[in-house]
Amino acid sequence: MKIEQIYTGCIAQAAYYLESNGEAAIFDPLREVQPYIDRAAKDNAKIKYIFETHFHADFVSGHLDLAKKTGAQIVYGPTAKPDFEALIAADGQEFTLGNYTIKAIHTPGHTLESTCYLLSENGEPTGIITGDTLFIGDVGRPDLAQALTEELTQEVLASHLYDSLRNKIMVLPDSLIVYPSHGAGSACGKNMSKETTDLLGNQKKTNYALRADMTKEEFTKELLDGLSAPPAYFPQNVMLNIQGYESLDTILKKGSVPLTASEFMAAANEKDALVLDVRHENDFVKEHIPGSIFIGLNGTFAPWVGALIMDVNQPLVLVTPEGMEEETVTRLARVGFDNTLGYLSGGLSAWKEAGFETDSIRSISPEEFADRLESEEKIVVDSRKPGEFNGGHVINAVNIPLDFVNQQLAEVPKEEDFYLHCAGGYRSVIMASILKARGYHNMINVEKGFGGIKNTSVKTTFIQPACS
Repeated sequence: MKIEQIYTGCIAQAAYYLESNGEAAIFDPLREVQPYIDRAAKDNAKIKYIFETHFHADFVSGHLDLAKKTGAQIVYGPTAKPDFEALIAADGQEFTLGNYTIKAIHTPGHTLESTCYLLSENGEPTGIITGDTLFIGDVGRPDLAQALTEELTQEVLASHLYDSLRNKIMVLPDSLIVYPSHGAGSACGKNMSKETTDLLGNQKKTNYALRADMTKEEFTKELLDGLSAPPAYFPQNVMLNIQGYESLDTILKKGSVPLTASEFMAAANEKDALVLDVRHENDFVKEHIPGSIFIGLNGTFAPWVGALIMDVNQPLVLVTPEGMEEETVTRLARVGFDNTLGYLSGGLSAWKEAGFETDSIRSISPEEFADRLESEEKIVVDSRKPGEFNGGHVINAVNIPLDFVNQQLAEVPKEEDFYLHCAGGYRSVIMASILKARGYHNMINVEKGFGGIKNTSVKTTFIQPACS
């Protein structure tokens, strides 16, 4: 059996390619499907099945485009109710792929339809594709179901997940290789390892959620403890995966349109399009279109777009590095942002040549920041996550995580200048762009973030964890 993990680090997602005797299957494909078609062609294989572990919340699956282009059968687990033709597998139903068998194992908990797929060679189980049921070091959060109700709460789903793990997964051989859908950085869990595969036996020893002596009440408490609110775009992606979407080919054609500076300005004004600048943060700091939002391609681009722009229907016009226009539209489409209207042809040079103004962000080095703190008192805003802040921060700094800047806007100083930093310089520029678009022009960005600040004379501290 030939199984390959196709990992996309910028959204921490793993798809899988399985091939045997000229037949292939794809598990949890990304929106852009041509790489899977090309991979199968390299093996002279026909894609027979497209297996989905659940209705994904953090990205839009490529199942529909892939099925249309290859004729492959889309397969979901029990209780799934998509608005398109698909095979809904029974719990325990087996599928043949060449010399191998794929067994659907219904594992509700992350969502009600969540299903794992056991892979066997000549009757011998060798691996299991676990979707968001079991990660390396963690399990799927139980609060992402499309319609949580009084009857279906996160506590009820956590109870289902406890039973699924113990009755369906932990009884399987320790020698199985676990193939999850996500790694560290995904918002679908809270404690994922940087490793993207492991032996099931090792997970039984090291994964907090698989402790043999753990009661259901203890499991539920630990699973729900510390869960932050899911990103706002998650429910919208779920609905796209259930109801369907436009072909990526159509989205690319519509979104990769070059716009003159005047056309770009007209789209922003007349169509209420948000100007999204995806260049490097250093370029944005030096010069950008007034009112534009920065989220650079060099970071975890798509998740931040989803978390901060929130509405997947928001019209967008792009400022991109030259040659990265189609890549940007593709990465936006991965998380359901399909309403890109085009990009600024010629970039900032064309914008200025047309007579339009640019803006910039005040930015200083960590060393200058340290010198200034010795002679003046200014508020320091730390835009990192609470866990990062607690692990070490500038004394008297205020923690306003980028994730919640829209909700905590009232806490941002409005009149007096303040310093703004993150861990390495990426997130603070995102936050600065959002604040400037809302009329705040009094921030001073600290380059290189806390990583640079730690190497200066600035005094830092940390928050001692509470004793339990």
